Amino acid sequence: MIRCLYLAACSSLIALIFLCLAWELRLAPVHPGGSWLALKALPLLAPLFGILHGRRYSYQWAAMLILLYFSEGIVRATTDQGRGQWLAIAETGLSLIFFCATVAYARLTRPCAR
Repeated sequence: MIRCLYLAACSSLIALIFLCLAWELRLAPVHPGGSWLALKALPLLAPLFGILHGRRYSYQWAAMLILLYFSEGIVRATTDQGRGQWLAIAETGLSLIFFCATVAYARLTRPCAR
């Protein structure tokens, strides 16, 4: 179970990083030719190594960080049109998967749960 949560968290975080970069640089940028909004992927790199190494503390605070991406996805899914709307729905889904996986992982690996 813990291995599945680990894989879900790792894969959804990496997919979200690539989605954010592709979205703002190529697929549906705010400005033609790409935008500085691609820098929104940088905060996702902060917990990446902790998540990949299975550090419980990284899972705990990354669960709070991902809520910003969930909020952005919800807002842009309801305000954008076309491809941008579908990318926002994908961002919302990936952030939701990551949030659920990190919360469950942190809960199952707490010292009193072992």
